[in-house]
Amino acid sequence: MHRSPYFGQSVEFRQHREYTFGDDLRYLDWKVWAKHDRYYIKQFEEETNLRCVLLCDVSHSMRYGSGPLNKYEYGASIAASLAYLLLKQQDAVGCLSFDEAPRMAVPLRTKRNHLDAVVQALEVSRPAKKTDMYGTLRHAAETYPRRGVMVIVSDLLVERPGLFRGLKLLRSRGHDVLVFHVLDDDELDFPFNGPTRFEGLESPDFLRCNPRALRAGYLKALNEFLEEVRRGCAQNAIDYVMLRTSQPLDAALSAFLSNRMAAALRG
Repeated sequence: MHRSPYFGQSVEFRQHREYTFGDDLRYLDWKVWAKHDRYYIKQFEEETNLRCVLLCDVSHSMRYGSGPLNKYEYGASIAASLAYLLLKQQDAVGCLSFDEAPRMAVPLRTKRNHLDAVVQALEVSRPAKKTDMYGTLRHAAETYPRRGVMVIVSDLLVERPGLFRGLKLLRSRGHDVLVFHVLDDDELDFPFNGPTRFEGLESPDFLRCNPRALRAGYLKALNEFLEEVRRGCAQNAIDYVMLRTSQPLDAALSAFLSNRMAAALRG
């Protein structure tokens, strides 16, 4: 699935590289020097190929759904599937569920039975109405300080300045960041006809109207929102994946993993 991008001085020898001024002399390979009369440094892979933290939005807006799975159920399934795959190859997985504040933090572990702890963190019966994305991402940066991969699973119905500030913070700490943007077909297609009552996903507000009068304006605003998120992720070198809840889970994961593998092979 991947090779480690991180080099340390522990566990498994990976390769030599030629010594340069300032390198730690403890890792000089004297046997190579005796044989070739040149100085080489030993490099090692860290104990685990990957450290991955799953940041999962469990707020009230994630409970919306027009199909078999609502956004929360779909996102939690994506997160649990990724945890299973990573633990299967002995990578370290942690999890942080959140709404208006971090709900439950699961430490990084590599054991396969750690999946139970990840799933438990995703099971929130009474989510809060609001989502504090910046506060959550800042908390994640403090809770998981060692660099790794941060996977965010959310509908991103949050204030964008806070979102982008949090993403920049994670990148500044050396983390790779991946965003799974989970949305329902209703939100993407606005298929409503006839008089309809629309209720706020994270507020008590509601609106009764003829949706046909709103459709063009709604879709325009939606496209602007999606473009703003894509652009903000691209500017911070963050991988962005938009997922419909009607998309089969296995197909969504397969497409994502294939794209990641192709990108890794390209270098």
